[in-house]
Amino acid sequence: MNGLPRDACWVLTDGAAGNRRQALALAEALTPSFREIAIDLRAPWSWLAPRLLPGPRMALARGEDALLPPWPRLAIGCGRQAAWATRLIRRWSAGATLAVQILDPRIDTAHWDLVVAPRHDGLHGDNVLSPLGSLHPIDDAWLEDGRAGFPSFGELPRPRLGVLIGGDRHGAPADPHAFDAFLAAVRARHVSEGGSVLAVASRRTPAAFLPRLREAFAGVPGLVWTGTADGPNPYPGILGWADRLVVTPDSVNMLSEACATGRPVHTVVSSPLPPKLERFHAELRAAGLLHAIDAATPDRQPALRETATIAAEVRRHLGPG
Repeated sequence: MNGLPRDACWVLTDGAAGNRRQALALAEALTPSFREIAIDLRAPWSWLAPRLLPGPRMALARGEDALLPPWPRLAIGCGRQAAWATRLIRRWSAGATLAVQILDPRIDTAHWDLVVAPRHDGLHGDNVLSPLGSLHPIDDAWLEDGRAGFPSFGELPRPRLGVLIGGDRHGAPADPHAFDAFLAAVRARHVSEGGSVLAVASRRTPAAFLPRLREAFAGVPGLVWTGTADGPNPYPGILGWADRLVVTPDSVNMLSEACATGRPVHTVVSSPLPPKLERFHAELRAAGLLHAIDAATPDRQPALRETATIAAEVRRHLGPG
């Protein structure tokens, strides 16, 4: 498939960082050349996507000419609005485009050629691929690039404890008491082991949490990154250099990416998780990939890297040519 002409693969998302991350990771595993399209639907189409309403050509709030032939051989979407687009591209191309949708579209999966939905979604079907975690670009080369981009982290005292902070999730605000319990548990781990701490907040981290994050690790060797005022985002460097990672329990993407490093991954769960997220945690624990904050672990563990496997299945469905 590396011989695909330019724009023979389209990547469609609503622009949300997590959705782009997964869709781009799959595209990059398949071809060096693709066209990225942001899907922004007007109401009422946005309310019901990926269900269809009359007048789909009027649905796009911007980029009205984005979904026009010539159609690609492959369309990869992630998220509900993208699912609306990949469903229509498959129809408009009379099946010439292989439509691959990431995440549960919440309607019949027969509207797509392939649906990639994590195992904890409980989605089943002949065309459903069910990785344990989310798709991501992390492999040995990616981690090496992360280390090369932040060489100073290699000079910090070991063990280097990477701390990945999520936050609000799907309209559910992050619990400040759970966040304080998380910080206290991470501090206790650092006190017991020494070394350094590399902590990074995300776009979803509430602003009110940031001073508490900085205060928690004041005076500790390492780095606390709360935004661009602190310099370039050190996330790749943290994943590359950390000897151990601790992740807030809210983020499937961050947990999946931490588990891709091959280093032990811990979390702190101090309040009940939503059922799907709890299933994901249980599956990671059963696989030996996720541990309590105070657990003793080997220095290395199997790396959770599923993107290449999913890409191989997409390539098989594309066939030769």
